[in-house]
Order: sequence, then C-alpha cells, then structure tokens
Amino acid sequence: MKNLALFAATSAATLFATALHAEPLKIGIIESLSGAQTSTGRLYANAVKYQVDRINEAGGFNGEPITVTEYDNAGGAPDAANKFRQAVADGVDIIFQGASSAIAGQLTEDVRKHNLRNPGEEVMFINLGGEAMELTGDKCQFYHFRFTTTAPMRVNALVSAMKEAGDLGTKVYSINQNYSWGQDMQAATAAAAETGGYEVVDEVLHDVNKIQDFAPFVARIKAADPDTLFTGNWSNDLLLLMKAAGDAGLDVTFATAFMDQPGNIANAGNTALGHYIANNYDNAAGSEEFAEAYKAATGHYPVFVEAHTVFAVAALQQALGTLDFGGSDIDVKDIALALEDTTYETPVGPVSVRKEDHQTIRPVVVSKVVENAKYPADGTSMGFETVKIVPAEEAIYPVQDSCEMERPEG
Repeated sequence: MKNLALFAATSAATLFATALHAEPLKIGIIESLSGAQTSTGRLYANAVKYQVDRINEAGGFNGEPITVTEYDNAGGAPDAANKFRQAVADGVDIIFQGASSAIAGQLTEDVRKHNLRNPGEEVMFINLGGEAMELTGDKCQFYHFRFTTTAPMRVNALVSAMKEAGDLGTKVYSINQNYSWGQDMQAATAAAAETGGYEVVDEVLHDVNKIQDFAPFVARIKAADPDTLFTGNWSNDLLLLMKAAGDAGLDVTFATAFMDQPGNIANAGNTALGHYIANNYDNAAGSEEFAEAYKAATGHYPVFVEAHTVFAVAALQQALGTLDFGGSDIDVKDIALALEDTTYETPVGPVSVRKEDHQTIRPVVVSKVVENAKYPADGTSMGFETVKIVPAEEAIYPVQDSCEMERPEG
C-alpha cells in the first residue's frame, strides 16, 4: 500500500509538473522596426501584440500565455532572412510580417525551405501586408496565409464604388511605382477597364521613392486629360504626386490604396479632399465598440494597417479555439488546417481563407476624404467617409493558374 501511495503521489506530481510546463505557442514578428518603413512596421507589431494580449487575457493557448518576440528586419530581405533563422532557433511557431512584398517573398521562401527540411517542426507565416500577386501565385505554399487584399481586389472595389457614385468617368490614367506591387496595380487597372467602362489613356511606372519632383509627370497626366488617376503609390511617392497635382491645378480624382497612411492627409491638406481609397477597413464603416476599445488600450483609434492586423490575429484565435494539444507539443500543421476552416466576422464583414491559395476572401472598404469626418485624421478636420463596402465575393478574383499548392500528407 505504501508503494502504491508513493506511485500515485509521484504520478500526480509528474502530471502537475507537466501542466506547469505546457508548451507555449510562440509568435515572432519579423518586421521593419528601423529604417524608412519603421512607422508602418511598428503599427503592424503593435496591432499583433494588442490582440495577443486579448488572447492571453482570455487564458492563452495550450495552458500557457502566447509569447511574442520582435525581430527587426531593418526594412531589407537579407536581414529578414537572418532574423528568420534566429526566430527558428528561438522555437517560434508562427511569424507575422506586413511591411514590404519583397520581404514577404523572402520569408515565404524561407518558411517553405525550412518546412521541407524539418518535417514535424513546421513554421507558419501570416502575411499581413505583402500584396504582390506572386505570393499567392507561383510562390503560393501551404504554410503562407495572406490576411490582406491584393491589387485586383482594391482596383475592382474602387471601380465598383466610384462608378456607382458617378465619380469614375471614362478616361483613366495609371501611374505606379516600378516593382511588383506597382506592376500589379497597373495590370489590375487595365484589366478592369471593360467592367468600369473606361479607357486607360496612359500608364507610367517610375522609380520607387527616388522622384523629388513630380511636376513633369503631372504635365504628362494633364495632357492626357483623364477623369480618374489610379495609383498604388505610397509614402512620399503618393504625397509628392498629390502635391504636384494640386500645384498644377489638375482636375482629376485620385483612386488610391494607401492614402490613409499616417501623415498623408495632414501633409496633403485640402488637395486630398474628394479623393478615394480602397482598403481592408475604415473606422467609419466599422463598429464604434472596436474603435473605442482599441483607443482605450493604445491611446488612438486604429489607423492604416492596424485594424486588419488585429482581425488576422483574432482569426488565428478562433482557429486555436478548435484545437486542444493538452499541453503537449504545438502542431503547426494542425493550426494551419484549422485556420483554413476559419471564417472570422470582422466589423465590416466576414473574412475566410481560400484553401487553394490561402488568399483571404474579404470585404473591401472604399472611402473618400471629406471635411468634418467622424474620425478625423492626422489632427485635421478631414478624414474618411465610407462610400461602399464591397462584399468579399464581389471583390475576390479567381485562383491564379501559377499556384500549385502542395498540401501536407496525412
């Protein structure tokens, strides 16, 4: 009896110790936390941590709080590759990244190669902002999930909303940065011409963030006399283009993707009024409850990329809620399979994962800049007014022929 009691006590102690040392889910944020993209990278990182805090407040996962570690890729693909190796060495299960399609391309390839070489020790990549079509095209792979839009989704939404509002016109000019994202925007603008009932009167690709004076480009635009100017430009390339257009008295409506980047409205001033943007979210289109909760925790309403980043982590939380590893090892494959089957209800509509390429099927919010906005931007009286929430099924496009996803066995 004494031996039996000793065995029972030892077993109970072992189980208690196991419970105390359950395997935590480890998240790594490999983001641009220094360099030119710091402000955007920090928004992604802060939004991920905001929602992970909500998960941990609700009890965490697998018997432990989820851990989050930041890795600074310094805005470059080589540094991102180095940080990925460090994250793997640290035992990270899921990586998040958003600022830069080039970095996303590096990371998805690093993840693919690692997983091929290390079966049973897979890592998953949740892409929050890399919108290059190739990421769900010839680079598509099972452990990459894109929780943001793409160029066709933004352009299709802009065309739909602006046409309904009578602001699209019949002549469109396309000007974009000369890399994968800008090329995708140019192609999407041309592809939507028949549906939109417009002619692309000219299209230009230019160097990225190297143009100091857009006046020559604006003169060319003015000569083409378009009704609408489609551009995927961001940062100074958008701001300087808008300012040059304003200085030249160019009467054209901008159809953009990144006008809500912090600082753009303040710097552009009245030049921004009446211009359009298509994005994943707009506070005016969402719920006051979410906006106020985010402000209470962070000191500001969600801006730019923050809201859809929160929703990506919330979708992961929903997927995790269907799993029970009993405190044992984390199985990333099971998490990926659960995320494939997740539909998360955001304040602007449902977001689901298309299994064939892991592109999220999501609503796109089209807004325009107005005075006396409900949620003013950049300390001005201007902000975004919702024009239309384009439903997910209307915004999405077919799976690209170049995507040949290999699914895990078993």
